[in-house]
Amino acid sequence: MTELSKIIGNVPTPCYIVDESALIRNLEILKGVRERTGAKILLAQKAFSCYHVYPLVAKYLDGTACSGLFEARLGYEEMGMENHVFSAAYRESEIDEIVSYCGHIIFNSFSQLDRYRERVLAAGKKIGLRVNPEFSTQEGHEIYDPCSPVSRLGITRKNFRDDDLAGVTGLHMHTLCEQNSDDLERTLNALIEKFGDLLEKMEWINLGGGHHITRHDYDIPRLERCIRLLQDRFGLEVFLEPGEAIALNAGYLVTEVLDLTENDMPIAILDTSAACHMPDVLEMPYRPPLMNSGVQGEKPYSYRLGSQTCLAGDSIGVYSFDEPLRIGDRLVFEDMAIYSMVKNNTFNGMPLPSILLLEKGGNIRKLREFGYEDFRTRL
Repeated sequence: MTELSKIIGNVPTPCYIVDESALIRNLEILKGVRERTGAKILLAQKAFSCYHVYPLVAKYLDGTACSGLFEARLGYEEMGMENHVFSAAYRESEIDEIVSYCGHIIFNSFSQLDRYRERVLAAGKKIGLRVNPEFSTQEGHEIYDPCSPVSRLGITRKNFRDDDLAGVTGLHMHTLCEQNSDDLERTLNALIEKFGDLLEKMEWINLGGGHHITRHDYDIPRLERCIRLLQDRFGLEVFLEPGEAIALNAGYLVTEVLDLTENDMPIAILDTSAACHMPDVLEMPYRPPLMNSGVQGEKPYSYRLGSQTCLAGDSIGVYSFDEPLRIGDRLVFEDMAIYSMVKNNTFNGMPLPSILLLEKGGNIRKLREFGYEDFRTRL
């Protein structure tokens, strides 16, 4: 944090800053799980695909997980290690290229398996099926719950064709979102109850993502017991594909106060946007952490923080500060390495934030800078 405070006044705003030291801290934790259990851990690129640091990630993990053609190619070209792909459905025009990039192809239905099985096997690649254990561990946020009613993700037990598994060597399960290993353990019990007979026929299992392994209160010993259960009882090779855990608390979004207004309470207009630069604030929704701030009323001066855009609801939330805000002040949102960079957009012509790397030694390196052509060529 000391190194960050030295440079926030000199960076362009808005900008994302990836913290290399924090990233390494997370990777060391994940490496420990790999070494103690023999499980393989893949970077889920849907959460963090800043390929500039893939050479660093490759020193600690086993490869990448992807959701379609572009992520498959990125993982293949920039990491070049294990590469697993899952999609709710694959396009005929893309499947052969995807297969060329990935070693494990995971299907969401038997119809997709029937359509592409021979092509995957002919390429010498492994086939998996995503299953739905129908065991939800989330309250609210149904948008992120693959076990919610009428979910399109994963094959339920009653729809599983036990006699149609030629070439299938693994199962995939993804049900968690920012959760601890007690939820994994309960879900795993449900999986074994419904699909245990099938696990005995498989070579590998992918437990998906949503495991907050690098969070301070995460129960790693319980996670490792879950992994060993699958290894010892079923003889399975175990894969995990966390995204958030790899870059959790390893990035920032620096913004500047452009104006101060008033409407029943003080309002600060920033040069960043919830809708454009941190869309999970509105989708999840959640209140992103802001350095040196408090909740409304906790500190003497409270402000509603909003954006330049014309979207009336483009508000980040209400925060309080020790001193009054001034035009030109820099604010630093935390935990901005995950999802924000991969989900951002240019609504209203908002420029995309630059991407910087705060190196372990304290130097700042510009990874990407965006301008008008980046906006124009998206249309």
